Amino acid sequence: MGNIVTETDPQEDPWADLRAAKPWLDAIGAHAKSFSKYQESSDRIDRLYADLERAAKAGGEREFQIFWSNMEVLKPSIYSRPPVPVVASRFKDRKELPRHASEILERALVTAFDREDIDATMRLVRDDLATNARGVVWLRYEADETGEKVCFDHIDRKDFAHEPARKWKEVGWVARRSWLTREEGLRRFGDAWLQAQFKSKADDEKDDEPFVRQKACVWEIWDRDKGVVVWVTPGTDEVLDIQPPFLSLEGFFPCPRPAYGTIERGTLKPVPDFVYYKDQVEEINELTARISALAEALRMKGFYSAGVEELSDAIEAALKKTDNTAVLVPVPNTAVLGGAALRDSIIWLPVAEVAAVISQLIALRRQLIEDVYQITGLSDIMRGATNPNETLGAQHLKSQYGSVRVRDRQFELVRLARDIARMAGEIIAENFQPQTVMAMAQYDGVPSDKDIGLRIASIRERIQSAAGDPKLVNELRQNPQAMQQAKQLLQQAEAEIKTLEQTVTLEQVFAFLREQRMRPFVLDIETDSTIQPDEHRAKVAMTEFLGVLSQAMGRLAPMVAGQPETAPFAAEVLKMAVSPFRAGRRLDTSIDEFTDRMKLIAGQPRSNPMLEKLKSDAEESRAELALRAREIESRSEIEKAKLTLAREKSEEQLRVERLKLVAGAEGPQIELLAGEIEAEKMKMDVVIEELRASREQQQQFMAMMMQALLAPKKVVRDKDGSPVGVEPVLAETPTQ
Repeated sequence: MGNIVTETDPQEDPWADLRAAKPWLDAIGAHAKSFSKYQESSDRIDRLYADLERAAKAGGEREFQIFWSNMEVLKPSIYSRPPVPVVASRFKDRKELPRHASEILERALVTAFDREDIDATMRLVRDDLATNARGVVWLRYEADETGEKVCFDHIDRKDFAHEPARKWKEVGWVARRSWLTREEGLRRFGDAWLQAQFKSKADDEKDDEPFVRQKACVWEIWDRDKGVVVWVTPGTDEVLDIQPPFLSLEGFFPCPRPAYGTIERGTLKPVPDFVYYKDQVEEINELTARISALAEALRMKGFYSAGVEELSDAIEAALKKTDNTAVLVPVPNTAVLGGAALRDSIIWLPVAEVAAVISQLIALRRQLIEDVYQITGLSDIMRGATNPNETLGAQHLKSQYGSVRVRDRQFELVRLARDIARMAGEIIAENFQPQTVMAMAQYDGVPSDKDIGLRIASIRERIQSAAGDPKLVNELRQNPQAMQQAKQLLQQAEAEIKTLEQTVTLEQVFAFLREQRMRPFVLDIETDSTIQPDEHRAKVAMTEFLGVLSQAMGRLAPMVAGQPETAPFAAEVLKMAVSPFRAGRRLDTSIDEFTDRMKLIAGQPRSNPMLEKLKSDAEESRAELALRAREIESRSEIEKAKLTLAREKSEEQLRVERLKLVAGAEGPQIELLAGEIEAEKMKMDVVIEELRASREQQQQFMAMMMQALLAPKKVVRDKDGSPVGVEPVLAETPTQ
């Protein structure tokens, strides 16, 4: 038996030097120490933003919740809608294979984003970015009996760690923390999981770690320098598991660069925006508490002498009366006033001074609030508060200023969504089965190799069947015209087979995706797809877009109609004209299809409408003349028959008359009748000659007309070069 080599055999284990857990845990600890200030600051910010216990506590100090208000304005300004991925070929050569691959991949990404609720993940990242200046997403590939999918996990700031570095490209490892129960850990890591440190909330009530009862943490570490993925948990001497990376991604890490706000220069430590105006917020809250305390003291309070009981009772009764009609309070003994006025018997607290102090505190707090808005860049337009006395230009300027201050945050989330889509595209292209991708894409534009093979086999079978039919072969041999047609059909069938063999198939598309993944594509997030739309601005933009499109089409259409070969140039000009608009991207495919059709038209022989009309008129005239010629020929035959019949009748009458004369007429009378008959015969000959001459003239006229129609002609053009008619080409007279 051969030697059985286990995973822990130090002689054969390629990762024997990496199985100790301590170096990995020390690296995680170094990260925690480096980011301790950030975590402490973020904890305070989270409690200030939303602390139910403190907010619901009765009798606490009054606070002005400006931080919460600012966040509720800022968050929808930087993200409000799910991203829409757009995949296109990197080079605009419009090859069939990259075009079909990009279309399938784009549809699959749209489906993946929708199925895994990318919007919920992006909103959590947005909240982290707005409050703590960093948001993290981690991608996973899962395949089970239910199918394949790409998961987009939002990572809490305490569950994410990376190697301290100056910039993201210098980071050598990243890690995420997960929490598993005893049963989940045993199924995944075996008995090594029993050494994990299980915790529960009851272990330390002050600890705010996001675990529940009896769960232990496990760190999944991706080390780019060593090319391994390691799982480790506190309390163990060796790593739980170590593997080569199970996802082949261009950047190695299964997470894109986090969405950062402000970071400490020379490091990747985020600096939350709140720290820049926390002093103003604390002062605002302090002023709010003082205003609240003074407002409690803003009541009518006075002092009087306690020696006179009747007067004190009357004053108390007056203060307690709520009847607006009772303005006077009787005093039994006026002597108790001591001869002085009532106003001199009561000393009031200085209410006017308290009210003046409150007014000054409110004015000071208002100024501090304006300072906060200046620091954060949240203009009154963004907050929905405007001054009716301001001009429209001033309001547009404020809106633009506010959008500039948050634009970096918007672009950062768009960049993160683009990176997520790129990595998801790599995972789908490399790991997903073709049937899964096609089910996600719902794309019918590409046939399979099997479909192409069946169509080619069907064509060749028809050819072989025709070639093997003896009866058909004999008929073709006896009929040269049919033989020529059969050869043409055979050439068409061979051309169709060649076209089918060059057709892009589904297998070619997936082989291309497996090999190239995202390299031949440009992936982007549709412009402004993650930002809350401005309906008025969208309507104005659409009106402007339609105006630009109609103007461009109005100028390019005549050129393309006259010269279809200029269609590619017109298409590029049209794309450039509509590219600044969001709706223009959707028209790219339609413009390309239009270009293809115009190229096809350009390859066909073009016809001049004027010449076609002249040819049609000539054909009609030729047909009409032929009909008239047939009519004249028919009439001539009829007239000829009539003349022949008339002459035969005349000759018959002459013979009859001769017989009569011979039978009984006398000599002089016979001579007279013979002369008359001869004269009638001469008249009849003249009529026949006239008819023959008329027929010859008609035949000559018809010959001249047919010669004129069949003679070569040239096109007559006006001064602008446009055809206006045709004329026959006169033959040159030979030189003597």
